Amino acid sequence: MSFSSAISGLNAAANNISVISNNIANANTTGFKQSVAQFADVYSNNFHGANANIGGTTQPGNGVSVVQDTQQFTQGSSQTTGNNLDMAINGNSFFTLAPNPAQPSSVVYSRAGSFQVNNTGMITNAQGQALMAYKPNDPNSAAAGFSTGAMSTVSVPSGTGLPTATTAINLSVNLNASSLPPSTAIFNPLDATSYTSQTSTTTYDSLGGAHNLTSYFVAPTAPVTTWSAYHYITDNPAAPIPIDAPVIPIVPGAPGTPDSLAFNATGQLTSAGQLGSVSAGATLSWTPPAGAIINTTFDYGNTTQIASAFNVNSSSQNGMISGTLTGVSVDSKGVISANYSNGSSTALGQVALATFNNPQGLSQLGGSNWGQSSASGAPLPGAAGGGQFGTIQSGAVEQSNVNLSEQLVDLITAQQAYQANSQSISAQNKMVETIMNAIR
Repeated sequence: MSFSSAISGLNAAANNISVISNNIANANTTGFKQSVAQFADVYSNNFHGANANIGGTTQPGNGVSVVQDTQQFTQGSSQTTGNNLDMAINGNSFFTLAPNPAQPSSVVYSRAGSFQVNNTGMITNAQGQALMAYKPNDPNSAAAGFSTGAMSTVSVPSGTGLPTATTAINLSVNLNASSLPPSTAIFNPLDATSYTSQTSTTTYDSLGGAHNLTSYFVAPTAPVTTWSAYHYITDNPAAPIPIDAPVIPIVPGAPGTPDSLAFNATGQLTSAGQLGSVSAGATLSWTPPAGAIINTTFDYGNTTQIASAFNVNSSSQNGMISGTLTGVSVDSKGVISANYSNGSSTALGQVALATFNNPQGLSQLGGSNWGQSSASGAPLPGAAGGGQFGTIQSGAVEQSNVNLSEQLVDLITAQQAYQANSQSISAQNKMVETIMNAIR
């Protein structure tokens, strides 16, 4: 008789109960992954070899051993939170975190994506671990991409969004081919009889000041099909300022240098530029007060000359005033952007994700963190949505993948196994007592 088999069974059942109890305890822990106890039977070898038949009898086993407690990295369900900085990974991969933001080269990995901005503006979790992200190649354009070879912590700027000077104006209009030339031959922006049509566009100087740019169109005398276009700053309607290049110092109301817009027989624009040069449009420069500047290209786009009323088909420019921070957003590819009241946004970084060849081999560090180990292999860095990496769901966190109903059933099974092994010890003990009594 051997008590060792029953004792090993008790130990295995106790280990199983501990694993299940830990799963149940963390059923509401964000990003937690349940574990499963794995067992293997034990046999002793003899000189005939393992599990050999001796004299027609079969060697009994020596019990059970705990092989390992295996983590199960199945997907947990997502729970919405309303916090844009909270993130859930849908699919494979882990967040990369720096436990000590001052030493971001030392990192851990997690599926828990509950983040916030700390008192220094850095994005961290509740434990103070900093979220790592890839640096943007161009903060003003997420389309410029991110450097996956340069991870850093992410800080949300607290200041205002800087203004952007207008550097490109696009204006597409239809000039009425049936228009007669103005009755006043010399153009004057203060005299409506000296031009045919006008339209205005708001532009911004380098300091964020808004200015009203008015374009005046003058119909030619037939059969000429070349119109003249004048551009003036009309912040003060009584004293318009020419913005044509080269800027000619003149008194308000005097003519500036026009663009020449030439059209073919079907009304399509064939050339547009200063003094009839063939180009996409004029380059306009102006120095408003306070040292600000405007230096912008003017593109007439799909401007036409057909026999219908003057009409503005499209009008746009790329400048904007300064703005205050309105929030931070994260898209499905993990791009973190600071958004401002002027409609601009700044790319702060792209969430750095990592995968492992053997995630079950990761070392459990507590706090919903894992560390690299020899069993897991080296981390494979990447970004959300690419290759084997999952996507990011903003405003949500991944819940534990523990199924309480299953765990409770498993707990009953483990308890029965423990009780059964106890009964085995009790039965063997009675057999020993019987033998001892017989000897006496």
